[in-house]
Amino acid sequence: MTEARTDQPESGTGDPAAVPEPAAGRPRGGRWKVIFVALLVLGALAAVGWVLLGSKLLVVRHVEVSGAALAPRDRIVAAAGIRLGVPMARLDTGEVRARVERLREVESAEVRRDWPATVRIVVRERVPVAVLERGGRYERLDRHGVTVADGASRPAGLPELTVSSPGPSDPATLAALKVLTGLPDRLRGRVEEVEAADPGAVELRMKGGLTVTWGPPERAAEKIRLLDSVERTASGRSLHAIDVSSPEVLITR
Repeated sequence: MTEARTDQPESGTGDPAAVPEPAAGRPRGGRWKVIFVALLVLGALAAVGWVLLGSKLLVVRHVEVSGAALAPRDRIVAAAGIRLGVPMARLDTGEVRARVERLREVESAEVRRDWPATVRIVVRERVPVAVLERGGRYERLDRHGVTVADGASRPAGLPELTVSSPGPSDPATLAALKVLTGLPDRLRGRVEEVEAADPGAVELRMKGGLTVTWGPPERAAEKIRLLDSVERTASGRSLHAIDVSSPEVLITR
């Protein structure tokens, strides 16, 4: 009686699914390529950083100012505090802008780099809309009640502001200037004086002797239409006083 062996002898080639692992420690050429590329990138970054921050190739050589009329250019440049020779990339344009905007004549400023060596400062100056006499001097105020400039003589073309406590934080000042700047040119050009005893009691004294009791700044469009319609009438042209503080009830004399 014979027995058949069912187990197969081991093949010389082994299991076809088994893949021999590469020998440990075998050098790989791709690793050196990665290291080489990384070194190139680091070198390029270092070179760019040196050009921007350490070299004298891209430094501030010129400061240009535009938009200035009230404030002299030299005063704006001095306020900006930009040191010639500083690397352009290191210049803090936000700090420069803040320093320029501290000037009383400047409402806002823009500071930008114009590569390779110029810094441009573009200012938007405050616009005087009224004049205030204080201590023998005449101050020109913008729409926010900020003093833009002052002098010993009264400037022509600006109405006088009369309030008890003038200033940018005074409600009566702000109400009077809001009424004044909200008028159309044809009316604003006729105003000689704007007075406010309080924020709700604004009065306009016009050329020719007409006094307009405006009241609070609200409902300006209605008040302007009412004033225009009254002045277009024959009797309206001879009036000395018009009260439009409440547009529903017109009072004239």
